[in-house]
Amino acid sequence: MGSLSIWHWLIVLIVAMLFFGGRGKISELMGDVAKGINSFKKGLKEDETAASAPADAAKNVDHKPGETTPAVKSEEKTNAG
Repeated sequence: MGSLSIWHWLIVLIVAMLFFGGRGKISELMGDVAKGINSFKKGLKEDETAASAPADAAKNVDHKPGETTPAVKSEEKTNAG
């Protein structure tokens, strides 16, 4: 019964933080943690969109389905003849 449990140490730590840091410091700290989590989530979403963007950028806008490109036509001529 002489030693303090983990709950006693947590209470002492919280009281010390309130005493030395003030009540506003803890809320600012938790706000910074929340901003960091939100930034991390946004970064993950940007990585997903960046990974899918090169596949979309590779599409040729002027090309119609069913048509061959000039490079393909010239290759067909050289292979045929």
